[in-house]
Amino acid sequence: MIVCSCNVLSEAQILESLRGDAAGRPRSAAQAYRCLGCAPRCGRCIETVRRLVERAHLENCTVGCPACPAHHDAGEPERVHTPYLIAAE
Repeated sequence: MIVCSCNVLSEAQILESLRGDAAGRPRSAAQAYRCLGCAPRCGRCIETVRRLVERAHLENCTVGCPACPAHHDAGEPERVHTPYLIAAE
């Protein structure tokens, strides 16, 4: 599925950029774009890329601390995760 029409980036390409070494893996949508050698243009894809980055980090989380949005007890409501912000660097 194409996520970014301006750069013709697929979901698979974005997810592939999020795999690999934990220290070098993109931690924001902006870093994912840079890793793929491009930048958002019209901005319609940014929320989707943010969700992909967030999901990839939650799936790769090995800490499992109570503050983690992926961790919740049956008696507690699931915590809401604050989306990553695109920082101008």
